[in-house]
Amino acid sequence: MTTNENTTGTTTGATKEYVHEHSPRLDWAQHAPEVFKAMIKLDTAARKGLDPVVFELVKIRASQLNHCAFCLDMHTKDALAAGESVERIIQLSAWDESRHFYTAKEVAAIELTEAITVLTDGFVPDDVYARAAAQFEEAELTQLIAAITVINAWNRFGVTTRMVPGHYKAGDVK
Repeated sequence: MTTNENTTGTTTGATKEYVHEHSPRLDWAQHAPEVFKAMIKLDTAARKGLDPVVFELVKIRASQLNHCAFCLDMHTKDALAAGESVERIIQLSAWDESRHFYTAKEVAAIELTEAITVLTDGFVPDDVYARAAAQFEEAELTQLIAAITVINAWNRFGVTTRMVPGHYKAGDVK
């Protein structure tokens, strides 16, 4: 869909009118290619040693909290393509009331993601960190913290430059 199209067919054959998508403010990857390449390398390094399911859940949850529609589009599509269930993705925005959809390790990762992403108190609470440390070995916990930090950086680029969601195909390079 181009920026000028705003209709889509439904399973009934009817067409709906949608609001035109916004335009991005700028293509930051084009104007700061070395930063973009460094972010790709950082993202690759952060995922090493992490369970891919945990990695995708963390990226989706941080993107929800940061209201990054572009990253939500990307990471939900990647998670679905990797076999994640629609139900678990939908419930992620209310994970605290839907803990039974996730393992204890996934809950600890999601909770840590929220604590690192939303620093309203200026720190990650000791009890949240302790629960994550109980579920992850130190090396894996370090990678998890790195992954959460990296997705937060991606989100900030996405929301600041108003990257447009809806065009990403699972497996595309950022």
